[in-house]
Amino acid sequence: TAAAARFGGLPALAVDVAMAAAFLVAMVAIRVAGAAELGDKFLAAVALSVVIAGSLVARRRAPLGAYLVGSVGLIVESLWIGSGQITQYVNLIGLYSLGHYASRWRALVGPVILLPGILAYFAGEEGESPAAAVSVLFWWLLAWAAGYSFARRRERMEAHRRLMRREAIINERVRIARELHDVIGHTVNAMLMQAGAGRMVLDSDPQRAREMLVSVERTGRNALAELDRVLGVLRADDDPEPGLDDLDTVVRPLVDAGMAVNVDIDPAAQGLPRSLELSAYRIVQEALTNAMKHGRART
Repeated sequence: TAAAARFGGLPALAVDVAMAAAFLVAMVAIRVAGAAELGDKFLAAVALSVVIAGSLVARRRAPLGAYLVGSVGLIVESLWIGSGQITQYVNLIGLYSLGHYASRWRALVGPVILLPGILAYFAGEEGESPAAAVSVLFWWLLAWAAGYSFARRRERMEAHRRLMRREAIINERVRIARELHDVIGHTVNAMLMQAGAGRMVLDSDPQRAREMLVSVERTGRNALAELDRVLGVLRADDDPEPGLDDLDTVVRPLVDAGMAVNVDIDPAAQGLPRSLELSAYRIVQEALTNAMKHGRART
């Protein structure tokens, strides 16, 4: 539920309390002005005004209950004391709130409660024509329909936002999975190639084998750093993506393993957007991995 109303950032409850208080003051003022006519019913009329106006306080949190209380107060007031001049407007706001804030099925109860309320209200109004009752019924149903349609539109928008968030999460997961595949696939293949080359020269050239092991260690450390960067997306989005200037971290392990790799970057590639640089980096990484894994290339 909304924590703040649209009026200057005031809490919604404060706005509803102020609205209920304003209606209550007006309703009591009218009853005080007609106190002589009310006689012994004056206190009851004031008490009913408190009930009817007070129902607006809960119009957002419990719209069905609030409207039911307000309608019962209106019926009792109309049949026992006489129709109030402002009660109908309080009921109108309560009916709109029921359509706007209640769930779909609870909101549908509004028109059912409305009918006996209108019948009771006009029963307390002497000389009113049936056309007036029909007119009020039309406008009250229109207010309920407006609130109901706004609520359903809000539900559709919220469902759309949830769908968009879900798609964004899925797309991010796919991107992270693709990044992990690129990082792990390239690194593991490079380390296997380095370890295999070291094994082949272990007896004939121990110094070269030692260099291969150092290269395996360096490649593993670079892989851990790359994994930290990729997984860091789950925590923050501040780490820079790799680009053309970082190709050495992809090429060096293969060179250390004995593959001849020549990197030639066109000067026109300087200043590309980071997204394009990341794509170029991944393409080179995947190409080298495939050349080594599937083509068993030496250059």
